[in-house]
Amino acid sequence: MKEITPNFQTPNEDLNEIEQFKLRSGIIGNLAGQFTDTSVDDVEHETEALAKSHGIYMEFNRAKTGKEKDWMYMIRISIPGGGPMSREQYAILDDIGTEFTISDDGFTSLRLTTRQNIQYHWVQKKDLVKVVQRIASSDFYSINGCGDNVRNVMGCPMSRFSNVYNANAMAQKFGEYFQLPLAPHMEVFAIDPKYIRNVEESYQYGDKLLNRKFKIAFSAVHQDEKTGLLVPDNCVELRTNDMGIAPVIENGKVEYFQIYVGGGQGERNGKASFASLGKPIGIVHQDDLLKALDSVVKVHEDFGDRQSRHWARVKYVMHIKGPSWYREQVKNRGVDIEAPNESLDIGARHLHHGWMKQPSNGLWSYGAFIECGRLIDKGDIKFKSMVRQIMDKWDVQLMVTANQDLIFTDIAEDAKEDFEAELKTYGHGQRNGKAYSNLRLRSGACVALPTCRLAYTDSERFISTLVDELDEKGYGDMTESIGITGCERQCFRPATKTIGWVGSGKNMYQLKVMGSEDGSTQGRPLVGKDQLMHMRMVPRDKVSTVVMSLFDAYKANRESESETMGQYHQRIGLDAIIAHLKSDPNTQDLMEKTFKPLYLTPD
Repeated sequence: MKEITPNFQTPNEDLNEIEQFKLRSGIIGNLAGQFTDTSVDDVEHETEALAKSHGIYMEFNRAKTGKEKDWMYMIRISIPGGGPMSREQYAILDDIGTEFTISDDGFTSLRLTTRQNIQYHWVQKKDLVKVVQRIASSDFYSINGCGDNVRNVMGCPMSRFSNVYNANAMAQKFGEYFQLPLAPHMEVFAIDPKYIRNVEESYQYGDKLLNRKFKIAFSAVHQDEKTGLLVPDNCVELRTNDMGIAPVIENGKVEYFQIYVGGGQGERNGKASFASLGKPIGIVHQDDLLKALDSVVKVHEDFGDRQSRHWARVKYVMHIKGPSWYREQVKNRGVDIEAPNESLDIGARHLHHGWMKQPSNGLWSYGAFIECGRLIDKGDIKFKSMVRQIMDKWDVQLMVTANQDLIFTDIAEDAKEDFEAELKTYGHGQRNGKAYSNLRLRSGACVALPTCRLAYTDSERFISTLVDELDEKGYGDMTESIGITGCERQCFRPATKTIGWVGSGKNMYQLKVMGSEDGSTQGRPLVGKDQLMHMRMVPRDKVSTVVMSLFDAYKANRESESETMGQYHQRIGLDAIIAHLKSDPNTQDLMEKTFKPLYLTPD
């Protein structure tokens, strides 16, 4: 496969068409005219590119065939750190979902995301301006929801109550700092000026904005109530981001931060691409953190490729130039940054399910598992009604986690029993008459079909039934995880889960292994020493067979009860996994067809 050859510091004559259009149009272009023209349901290609910075994606109903597309839109809200959201704020967001997200089968919903925000699907063009206006009235915005800018900044939601370090506050601070200028957004969508939040200090985006999207996440640290020990928490999977910031603990305090650069899970079939985890570039004092993060983003904005959007992500700069080079670039901008601690423990992927004590005030939070983040009333599940009515009845606030779940906060000790009992009346806590299995709680999927334009196949509509089958066959007690996405962009980050499945065609999936439930390792395609790829096109009805084979081999051959499946796979290696799948009668036929590798392996 051709090696990566980015055009760093791209001269204007080499700019791709999107970069040229951004240079001519800023972040406004003719958005207002395009969005108010309801004689057509779609918008021009260039307009669509600009619309993403305002949180708007153009989609169409993939379930309908024919030349005429059933155009619709997805709108994503920026909610730095996942909240908190008050009762009044959530009521606005829920009303929007009820009024404007009617699917082709008549249901309305809100979708929680792995970036701790909320998105709406099935929005019609005639309603776009109204929806964006209504979002602004909640004191949240759709700006920075998508596009070539810093996306929704993530931070551990439970750290909001920490007596040690508040990553949620950091996410909010830097979400505001990296917010695009609000004035153009307010102008395009005719938003009432009373909803403008004044920003004291902000990142200065250039005329062309960023090279591509840029994702930032803050991990956390909690104090164990029983032992008093400080426990790191990587619920945000910070190393999958373009930039991740981990607290460094010294003498029980957080004054320094380690910065990771170059994460990203998206790949492109047949292109010189890869999924990667960020690498540490250095440690800075809290007084230098703002300048350091500004510099990391600015280095990429100035240096990264603007000729090929495929190679415009910062992970390709890191791949070629390396951590030391990036650290020196930041240092040259006046930041006091020291060499990193390569062995720093950033923690496991805490899911924040169930009851959690709030150290700062003695109240309680409840983490509610929301399968695939879908808040909908359908069948026995009434999650959309649940959240609204809980918010209306109880004096609580709401947070979104990086695992597409919800946390209800500020619950009194004597209300816990009644609160949890009320959740159950909406169908929460059970699936098919049984309590959620360990496997279900740890697994998930992206949206995919029928609304995502990029998806090849189902993801959200597949994971529930897949886990149903695995539960039925006795695998529900596995404390491992399965991630599924409808395409190789990997929005749910499946390759950092124990077993990842990436859509590769209609009802076809590619296997990724070597990831781990705690999100600490990067999964890979099944490519052995012979440089042939296996399990590239696994039929949907065979996915469970492969999963069970891998689970059985792990349970039979792990060194101890404490060895996780990710650790087991890392220990035995890809060739041993391939040998097992070739020898298992249930999977032999799936191993017969091989492919040339589709992606690079950067490490």
